[in-house]
Amino acid sequence: MSSAKFDIVVYGATGFTGQLVAEYLSAHYKDGKALTWALAGRSLDKLRSVREAIGAHAETPLIVADASDAASLKAMVAQTRSVITTVGPYQFYGEELLAACVAAGVDYFDLCGEPVWMRKMIDKYEAAAKASGARIVFSCGYDSVPFELGTFFVQEEAKRVFGAPAPRVKGRVRDMRGTLSGGTAASAKATFDAVAKDLSLVAILNDPFALTPGFTGPKQPKGNKPFVEEDLQSWAAPFAMALINTRNVHRSNMLMGFPYGKDFVYDEMVLTGPGEMGEANAKRVMAANAGKTGPGAPKPGEGPSKEERENGLFDLLYVAIAPDGRQVRAGVTGDRDPGYGSTSRMISECAICLLRDAADVPAGFWTPGAAMQHKLIKRLRDNAGLTFEVET
Repeated sequence: MSSAKFDIVVYGATGFTGQLVAEYLSAHYKDGKALTWALAGRSLDKLRSVREAIGAHAETPLIVADASDAASLKAMVAQTRSVITTVGPYQFYGEELLAACVAAGVDYFDLCGEPVWMRKMIDKYEAAAKASGARIVFSCGYDSVPFELGTFFVQEEAKRVFGAPAPRVKGRVRDMRGTLSGGTAASAKATFDAVAKDLSLVAILNDPFALTPGFTGPKQPKGNKPFVEEDLQSWAAPFAMALINTRNVHRSNMLMGFPYGKDFVYDEMVLTGPGEMGEANAKRVMAANAGKTGPGAPKPGEGPSKEERENGLFDLLYVAIAPDGRQVRAGVTGDRDPGYGSTSRMISECAICLLRDAADVPAGFWTPGAAMQHKLIKRLRDNAGLTFEVET
């Protein structure tokens, strides 16, 4: 798309997360970091308000486009090299835009955590994307960038120390302070509602290899109840986002040509501490998980204050275990609320990285880590407040 007017269009810019993406681009990609971009959404008046609220240049272009109007999406896509979309649930609002990007050979980035829909899109559009030149990149936010890249990072250290990648990696959440996004809650509810209506989808939802068409690996830990992890001296509780993150990690392994091996085992849990207090905390996590898509869950368009976003954080532990029991460990941290502050930075840097640093990535459906690997880690370290460190 060398004739396109824009490098990036932010679609959904009037929504809570979309506005944060636009604000990040406005603040960080000007004054010598030339990036041509535009705001897009359903309402011109709301787009003008967002442009003013984020302090963007008064001439920052605005594009009116609506998920229910395929012609408007095609017209938007025709103007750009890539689209960042924060308009979910994607199973309701995503396919028309994805199809337009595939048809036009335009790169697409989203925050999708809906494995059933993702598998459907891969099956339906991957051949067309490869033919047109489009790179379709799912899950470019907290699900699942730090988890996917955390696995990649610790496996690089495992290769250095063990001489080979580890067949077993544990992903563990040590700390997470922030709010589940309204979009994430709505997407989870939409997925469960769809499965309740069509029980044939249960097998896809429960399959750790749902996003690796044609490949099924070994049995994976279920991660559905608390237990004591002796080597980590802590109780571990189920992690609500493991349902999507584990699928993306296995897809990443496949897309890179199985550098972790075809016998790779991976799971994610939340560490809740040792002893009786750790056990009690694990039970509280279980109860909290059950309520994340209920009546008290945040609604799409809602989100935390600027202060709350800046006071949020996440801290992840990755443990790679060799066949002889040796371990290497790595930590991944973020300095903002994971669902909003960090996510808006991550998806922005994913789009810019593929545009500027990884232009040679072939067309098709990708995970961010498999497509951009070390280049994306560098961008996230330099610009997005993430750290990746080997731990002793």
